[in-house]
Amino acid sequence: MKKKHIVLKVIVCIVCILIVLTVGYKMHMHYDIEEHEFYDVDTMKSEGRDFSASSVVYMTKDISPEGLLRVYEALNVEPEGNVAVKLSTGEAGNPNHLDPALIKDLVQSVDGTIIECNTAYSGSKRADTAMHMQVAKDHGFTDIADVDIMDRDGYISIPVEGGKNLKENWVGKNLEDYDYVLVLTHFKGHPMGGFGGALKNISIGIASREGKVRIHSGGKLKKPTITLSALITNQNIFTESMAEAAKSVYDYEGHGDNITFISVMNRMSVDCDCVSSPAEVDMHDIGILASNDPVALDQACIDLVFKTSDGESLQNRITSLNGTHILTHAEKIGLGNRAYEIVDLDEAHDGDN
Repeated sequence: MKKKHIVLKVIVCIVCILIVLTVGYKMHMHYDIEEHEFYDVDTMKSEGRDFSASSVVYMTKDISPEGLLRVYEALNVEPEGNVAVKLSTGEAGNPNHLDPALIKDLVQSVDGTIIECNTAYSGSKRADTAMHMQVAKDHGFTDIADVDIMDRDGYISIPVEGGKNLKENWVGKNLEDYDYVLVLTHFKGHPMGGFGGALKNISIGIASREGKVRIHSGGKLKKPTITLSALITNQNIFTESMAEAAKSVYDYEGHGDNITFISVMNRMSVDCDCVSSPAEVDMHDIGILASNDPVALDQACIDLVFKTSDGESLQNRITSLNGTHILTHAEKIGLGNRAYEIVDLDEAHDGDN
C-alpha cells in the first residue's frame, strides 16, 4: 500500500507541476492585440489626434526602375564613401523577392554593394555563406552588384540605447566597412512578425546568425537555430527587440544621417521572402514608398494595406501577430514617428509635364 501511495503522490506532484508550468507558459506568452489605427496626418487631424511630430513619406505607383529612382531622388540624400544596399536575397525558390532588373539602375547609380547576413533558422539554404552566395547568384543579384554576406567572419556588438530587452545588438562584422546604408525593402507579410518592412530589414536583416537568435529570444539566447527562442519568447518581446535592434543600427549610422529607406509594395504574400514556397499573392501591387524615417515608412505601408479591398489576408496576418506593436515600441524609444504625410510624386511628375 505504501508503494501505491508513494506512486500516487508522485503522479499528483507531476500533474501539479505540469499545470503550473502550463499556466505560467500561457501567461508568459499572452499578448493583447492592438487595434489598427491610421496615422496619416489627414486622418489624425480629423480625429483630433496629435500629429505635431510627423514625417514625410514619398510615394509613386510606378513600380519600375524609373519610379524607384524618382522616390530615391525625392529623399534628397547624397551618400558618400562606401555605400551598402541592404535587401533580402530571398530563400531559394522564392518568387517574390525584389527583381534585380527593377533595382539595378538605382544600385549601380550609388555604386552600391548589396549586403546581407546569414539566416538562423533550420532548413535554410542561406544559413552559411557559400550557400547564401549561391542563392544570391541564382536570384540574379550578383549580376548587378557585388554581394557581401556581412557575418561571414563573425559579428560586432553595437549598443542599444534605451532598450527594454536588448542592451547590445550583434550585427554582421562587415557593417563597419560601409559609410552609408540604403535600405531597400520588399514589403510583405511575415509568419512570425506579422509583416516584413524597413524595421525588420535593419534589425533581423543586419543581425548576424547569433544576433538574430538574441533578437528572437528577447536577448536571452545566442546559439542558432531560432526554433527554441520562438517557442519561449512572448510575441511583444520579440517585436520590441526588433525595434530596439533597428534603433541600434539607425544610431550606429550617424543617428540616421547615414541611412535611408525605400520600400517596394509588390507581390505581397502573407509570407516573407525567407519562405521558399510562400502563400500565393492575393492582393494588387501598390507602389514604391521612401522616407528617412523607417517608422513612418512602415506605418504608411501598413495603412495602405488596410485601405485596400483585397488586402484581407495580409491585414489578418499583421493583426493576428500584433505586428504593429513594433511601431508602437519604436516610436516610444525615439526611433521615429508613426504620424506621416504622403507626398504623391506622381501628381508632381504629371504637373511637370
